[in-house]
Amino acid sequence: MKGLNKMLCLVDGEHYLPVTKQAIDTLNNLEHIDISAAVFIGGTEKLRDDSPDTYSEKLGVPVEFAKDKDIPYDTIVDAIRKYDIDTVMDLSDEPILDYSKRFKIACKVLNEGISYEGPDFKFEPTSQYEVMEKPSITILGTGKRIGKTAVSGFVSRLIDKNGYEPCVIAMGRGGPEEPEIVHGEKLEINAEFLLEQSEKGVHAASDHWEDALMSRILTIGCRRCGGGMAGEVFLTNMKRGAKLANEVDAKFAIFEGSGAAIPPIKTDKKIVLVGANQPIENLTTYFGPYRIGLGDLVILTMCEEPMADNDKIAAVEEFVSEVNPDATVISTVFRPKPLEDISNKKVLFATTAPEGVKDKLVDYLERNFNCEIIGTTAHLSNRPLLREDMEKYMDNADVMLTELKAAAVDVATKDALAAGLEVIYCDNIPVPINDSYPDLAKSVIGLVDSAIDNFNN
Repeated sequence: MKGLNKMLCLVDGEHYLPVTKQAIDTLNNLEHIDISAAVFIGGTEKLRDDSPDTYSEKLGVPVEFAKDKDIPYDTIVDAIRKYDIDTVMDLSDEPILDYSKRFKIACKVLNEGISYEGPDFKFEPTSQYEVMEKPSITILGTGKRIGKTAVSGFVSRLIDKNGYEPCVIAMGRGGPEEPEIVHGEKLEINAEFLLEQSEKGVHAASDHWEDALMSRILTIGCRRCGGGMAGEVFLTNMKRGAKLANEVDAKFAIFEGSGAAIPPIKTDKKIVLVGANQPIENLTTYFGPYRIGLGDLVILTMCEEPMADNDKIAAVEEFVSEVNPDATVISTVFRPKPLEDISNKKVLFATTAPEGVKDKLVDYLERNFNCEIIGTTAHLSNRPLLREDMEKYMDNADVMLTELKAAAVDVATKDALAAGLEVIYCDNIPVPINDSYPDLAKSVIGLVDSAIDNFNN
């Protein structure tokens, strides 16, 4: 039999005590609800001669009070933990709580793994199915196009190199109907192979194919549809993918999010990616703080102009440290790494990076890989424009160097092979922006070791 729903009520002094008492009694009279406590969050208009000390007696439940005059966010969290709360019910109203303050409360409450609701709203933490039978981590992000698959590839290669024997479970908007295993450790995945898969109807640029290509480990592809405000998905087969991960020959599992959607699998530790290129209000308001608060390791990506200047990077770092003071925070940029030799070759380079950073990537490739970039396109996500760009440069190129994203297979690879070009795929490596940050590789290995300890304990 399901137990009582232990509820914490948020109350204010803008309501008469008898009115608040009636609301609490109404909830308490429901058989499945037990009002365990209340938190007084401010307002004195209707308190009259009643002091805060009389609230517990008048309302008939323990009432917690904050010492400061601001909204007592920490007091709410403390009460959740003190009374082992299942749901926070908001019985307050304007002017004590406005929209932004309610979102901040929602983030605090959801980070405790419980729901926050009011008369016409209900926010719940994302589903976290307890199905894993081996140590695991989650890689999630605050948005799309901030480098989750690149970081997943970096993490996978790193921990595979260090003997942890990982597999990756990725969900995407174009994932397969049934969870699909790709043996990246066995298959010779090249341009011709991926084109063949594409022509069979497979989404060969899907995240799990990119993971398999870049990491050369076993990957499991899943699909998802929809993404809620806090990261819940409407439809996914990732739970089946997780069960499959328990059966495969791997000792550690990496779950990769999609866009701002969070994998619905409970894991031992989490890496959160924060795009410094995103509008800062998307990170500091709404459910940005909720996602940031989930991370044991927080990696800022795209930390360079024109995507983010030094002031914005510093502001995001400060906010992350305020929301999640226990997390390790590392600010990074991505730099391209061809999977095969491109030295002494004329290269047409296709990327999803914005035009403003293109020159830095070209310079990096030419300096580090002894090649000549004769043309670029940033239109992997726009097939007509991608074709236009390719037509400008293909006659003078030896190699099509492309990230494995969007139209990389069905347009970039297909058209380049038809024109007689060699096709080489390109990884993106996260690199800390300076030496003041913790070592990224050591931070990842430390997180993996902590995940294994958590699982074993």
